[in-house]
Amino acid sequence: MMKKQNLYLSSIAPDAPEVAAEYGLGLELAQFCTAAFLDSPETAGSLFSQDASCASFLQESLAVCLSSSDRFIMHGPFNELTPAAIDPLVLRITEKRYRQAIDKAAELRVPKLVLHAGFVPLVYYPEWFVSRSVLLWKRLIRDVPEHLTVCLENVMEPDASMLLDIVRQVDDRRLRLCLDLGHANTSASRASPGEWLRDCAPYLSHIHLHNNDGIHDLHAPLFEGVMDIAALLKQLGALCPDASVTLELSSCRKSVEWLVRQNLLEE
Repeated sequence: MMKKQNLYLSSIAPDAPEVAAEYGLGLELAQFCTAAFLDSPETAGSLFSQDASCASFLQESLAVCLSSSDRFIMHGPFNELTPAAIDPLVLRITEKRYRQAIDKAAELRVPKLVLHAGFVPLVYYPEWFVSRSVLLWKRLIRDVPEHLTVCLENVMEPDASMLLDIVRQVDDRRLRLCLDLGHANTSASRASPGEWLRDCAPYLSHIHLHNNDGIHDLHAPLFEGVMDIAALLKQLGALCPDASVTLELSSCRKSVEWLVRQNLLEE
């Protein structure tokens, strides 16, 4: 059973604002996954030169979201960003984008900011990734407001060990984990979603929830895939009842209705 006040819908779904307003849910703002939007709408619009209407899409989408709910989480940029970058220019860009995301989250007064941890398998040694991430986050965390929690999200990590090492070594309550249970159920992961959940529990602040076939990152509806969503939510309730959850789907309504029918959502 999951409390309605802890459930959010990702704005990647066109129906997220409408469904959030109807059910009284929060929204996770994904507009800033497009890093250029942190510079200006005009800069972001230049990415879509083939279609002039895209220039204002992110700005209009954000405005609709902000008028459709009273609570928000922000997802920051991630493309080409990694704290493990060997090229100092890439590392500089990574730190700049993370700082911009922190500043925007503070401006919006959201309680949580989700950022991908940035591990790339077969490119970085785990030990290097952890040590470089710790150095970066010890610098950044000093400028994170007290009301804000930065949540590092797993994507291609094989298990929770690297993320746990980073959070433990930084040792600041403003740095916690976002466990993407769908990513934990792809071919990149060597641990099951339940094992990920158990291991991350002491530092878990937020969850991304979607289903898949156990291989590909499909972001499928909760009721389509091999993951036992009900069992995972029961485990989450036992381990981390106060963790927030975002449905990260291309369409939200049917999955929210499924949660209601399965008696997995309470007031």
